[in-house]
Amino acid sequence: MKIMLAGGGTAGHINPAIAIAKYVRKRRPSAEIVFIGADNGMENKLVPAAGFELKTFPMSGMMRGLTPKAFAHNLKTVRLLFTAMKSADRIIDEFRPDIIVGTGGFACFPPLYRGAKRGIPTVIHESNVLPGRTNRLLGRYVDKILLGFEDGAQYFKDPEKLEFTGNPLREGMVFTKKEEVKRALGIEGSLVYSAFGSLGAREMNTLTAELFAIEEKEHAAYRHIHSTGSLGYRWMPERVASLGVDLAASKRIDMREYVFDAPAVLAAADLMICRAGAMTMSEVCATGTPAIIVPSPNVADDHQRKNARALSDRGAAVFFEEKGLTAQKLYDTIQELLADKARLAAMSEAALALAVFDAEEHIYRCIMEMTAAKPE
Repeated sequence: MKIMLAGGGTAGHINPAIAIAKYVRKRRPSAEIVFIGADNGMENKLVPAAGFELKTFPMSGMMRGLTPKAFAHNLKTVRLLFTAMKSADRIIDEFRPDIIVGTGGFACFPPLYRGAKRGIPTVIHESNVLPGRTNRLLGRYVDKILLGFEDGAQYFKDPEKLEFTGNPLREGMVFTKKEEVKRALGIEGSLVYSAFGSLGAREMNTLTAELFAIEEKEHAAYRHIHSTGSLGYRWMPERVASLGVDLAASKRIDMREYVFDAPAVLAAADLMICRAGAMTMSEVCATGTPAIIVPSPNVADDHQRKNARALSDRGAAVFFEEKGLTAQKLYDTIQELLADKARLAAMSEAALALAVFDAEEHIYRCIMEMTAAKPE
């Protein structure tokens, strides 16, 4: 069996594809797997690091706006698209896939479109509630559309193509009881965990620095682990120090560039403060962790707001807009939630009700069915 996976531009598109590929390799070791993407996307780093072959072509996404710069960029993108179609055809001819699986991003379009036109089984997985533009366009051509959130069904025109699978979870997710994980991590009492992406969100990191100052001043009775992200770690330690917080001496604040044991920390947390990326939302649900969600206002089509609402409207999270949010408001909300054990329990139950624990298996079986292959 030969499987081609396409998805690129951002980690939010690439990581689900990698999770699918790893699960296929686990269930069907004989499968041949290749990734296809843009030659300038994040896939060039993440895919080889995960141990998979990547074939690329020149491609770029569209720039929003009506400025001369945007017009020039988009004209170049249209020209590249025709070249990318030819490249996709060549790579398809060389690999001869039994199925092409897409997870979104502009680089996903050429191989999925050309594959569909050539009669190769094609399927897309949409991890967000609000589909990206590429997946919305591809929905007209592909054979099947897999949904990470049931709420996403309303945005596609062909209901007969839709199947709810949930989002694949990253390796190492921890589903042990919270108190057991806390003991393993050496944590006593309540734990707040905050993270805003692998790079870090400057506005939210700035707010978190101010939150640290309040937590120290008020002698907050909880531990706080914060992941700054790679960019945030360049400036945040100095900012925190300027606010009078001695991180080395603090017994309640643990600030790191990256939390390498993030699955365990998330499972141990009594409260998560985060953005509303699709994979983050799925992991919050899978661990039943109550959350304060502040969606990024800087993403395509404001799609994180829809993801956040999928949880907050069902009582699994508290939703805040970034604009107007203060460190004091955040601190007061943390204190209010941690003091209300019944509400935390209800939020956890609501999150778990949204969780999907077998998304990888469901997606795998869809691939097998579409290629008429028998699951191993």
